Amino acid sequence: MPDKKQGKIHPKLRMFANCDPTINEVRAELASTLSVPEVAATTPQFRGAGAVPIAPDPSRPGPPVIADWKKDTRTRVNVFIDLRHSQVPRLPGEKHRKGNIALAEIPVAEATKVAGRVGVAMVSPAESLKFSPPEEQAALLPPAARRPALPKGVAPAPVLVGIIDVQGFDFAHEDFLVTDENGVQRTRFARIWDQGGKSRKPPHYAGKGNSLKYDYGSEIRAEHMNRALADQAGTKMPAIDLEPQSQMIPGSHGTHVASIAAGAKGVCPHAVLAAVLISLPSADQDRRKSFYDSSRLVDAIEYLLDVAEELSSESKVSGLLPISINVSLGTNGDAHDGSSPLCRWIESALATAGRCVTVAAGNAGQAEATRPGDIGFVMGRIHTAGRIASRGLETRLEWTVIGNGKADISENELELWYSPQDRFRVWLLPPNTDKWIGPVGERQYIENKQLPDGTFVSIYNEVYHPVNGSNQIAIYLSPNLTPGNVIGISAGVWTVRLEGVEVRDGRFHGWIERDDPFPVGKIGPKEAWRFPSFFTQKSNVPLSQVSSLACSPRIISVANLDVRASRVHVTSSQGPTRDGRFKPDVAAPGTDVIAARGFAGKGEPVWVSMTGTSMASPYVTGIAAMMLAVAPNLNGAQISGIIQRTARPLPGKTFEWASDAGYGAIDPEACMAEALSVYGRDDITDETA
Repeated sequence: MPDKKQGKIHPKLRMFANCDPTINEVRAELASTLSVPEVAATTPQFRGAGAVPIAPDPSRPGPPVIADWKKDTRTRVNVFIDLRHSQVPRLPGEKHRKGNIALAEIPVAEATKVAGRVGVAMVSPAESLKFSPPEEQAALLPPAARRPALPKGVAPAPVLVGIIDVQGFDFAHEDFLVTDENGVQRTRFARIWDQGGKSRKPPHYAGKGNSLKYDYGSEIRAEHMNRALADQAGTKMPAIDLEPQSQMIPGSHGTHVASIAAGAKGVCPHAVLAAVLISLPSADQDRRKSFYDSSRLVDAIEYLLDVAEELSSESKVSGLLPISINVSLGTNGDAHDGSSPLCRWIESALATAGRCVTVAAGNAGQAEATRPGDIGFVMGRIHTAGRIASRGLETRLEWTVIGNGKADISENELELWYSPQDRFRVWLLPPNTDKWIGPVGERQYIENKQLPDGTFVSIYNEVYHPVNGSNQIAIYLSPNLTPGNVIGISAGVWTVRLEGVEVRDGRFHGWIERDDPFPVGKIGPKEAWRFPSFFTQKSNVPLSQVSSLACSPRIISVANLDVRASRVHVTSSQGPTRDGRFKPDVAAPGTDVIAARGFAGKGEPVWVSMTGTSMASPYVTGIAAMMLAVAPNLNGAQISGIIQRTARPLPGKTFEWASDAGYGAIDPEACMAEALSVYGRDDITDETA
């Protein structure tokens, strides 16, 4: 009998733990959630498209994984730990805690020990962060000013805009420079925490129970950046090279996003800027050693809140300096109902007035090709849904893994969520065979089962998930990552068969964890890719695609509005959430948006046009910052309500919420006016009969 006091372990974490360490070391090159701080002296498996073939005999499966939960003590994983109450004693590897959620870094082999601690309900690995490079085109002219008009006589108060993003922040771009009374140019960036940096010390903000809250990365402060600006003439080196970041990509995503929200041409040009650069390592061994998952997003938000507190003290602002934070990155795991540990952590942070977080809805809206050769739908077919009407009936879902000269070596994941009233069992049919794997009934699982072609399959059927009480079926298709004999996942259509065992509700939703396409080397004659699997057109349901992070109740979720066409862009993810809540909240300009082009070389354009919800989200972040600048006591829920109330329906639409546009197009001036009126009251006592 299982120990009733034993906490649950997320299926993915079980799969990692029950695996040979050498395979996890290779997996760490591909997975943001794993790291091997002390990389063994072995050759990285993937070195780009020109690599020497690493699997000369793809038909030969490698040795099976070692089923020993105590084996891999070297591979580390960031985990969220759901606690039964907030008074549980400090846990091994714990870094932060908020309420009854703890964040820790542990060896994968320690997962069972942590789950066995008194007071632990669930141990889950952090989620992969998704970054989809937007469509871009060089622009010769700067954009028109985006700042909304303020009511006459209203002066905005100080406010902080926080940006969490990738590819670097060009603090020396003209859109972020101001000239002081002495004629000296200074940057409006107060802080940049480069999570992958090594040029300076990590941030030193003491947390409760921690001597050092952030023990990695490099914090670049305003004085460092301004010194670099002053020294560039004498050294004949650009300021960005004098104060470097781990990523400084020309046309950087982070610079563009910051420019939209708070550049000189941006929505809130008077704001102070603080930024966190999420590390996306490029080198194989750097990827093995690094985390770039949702735990880093928690650190980023906590850091920005600490910066707001520090700047409040420095500037002697009455109360905390209001802060509006933008996240143009996404997550696609979990139940899409706001119940994930990451969502709940951010929700707790937003309970305080003067704070707002805006998140891009995602770019998974496209379900079909829009022109010959268009494969954008691959990024869109991530959601399925249906209903099993009664016991004994079944449904089948088609799940595609690529082939055609490519080998998918990413971990492909499918999560199905259904009512706790029901009981389903599940089978899986691989391509090119008629032999089903299963059935897997409630509380049963198949773990790291190796198929004849080398693919590994894991299936878990869990009931009463601790975070939301719902039931979950998780299916993982894993490549053979045996060093020297890496084999991609069997290409073709995998069929998932669901049967109702006991049915009272019958409804289910499923999401595929999306990979961003990325070539990583060669396997014999085939190119090895991290590539998104996707539902066939038959199984895809083009709703409820909003990233799981953007499903949080208090977070503002933003769709991509094509202003010229007066419609939502085809790639913009649609709602609602799994539990029927209305996300996205609003649509904002996100198509062909001109803003700063970071890290431009001499003679290159310094402005660029980009398209995506990544561009729409910072527009709303800037509006939220302006609202906080005129009404600092607003909280995130109030800001969201004002934005919904004042939004303008798109042509042909009504005031009702729409799955693609939310409550309509954001109206900046109306938002300002409504923010100023929130705390106004009229006493009409004497006017009533």
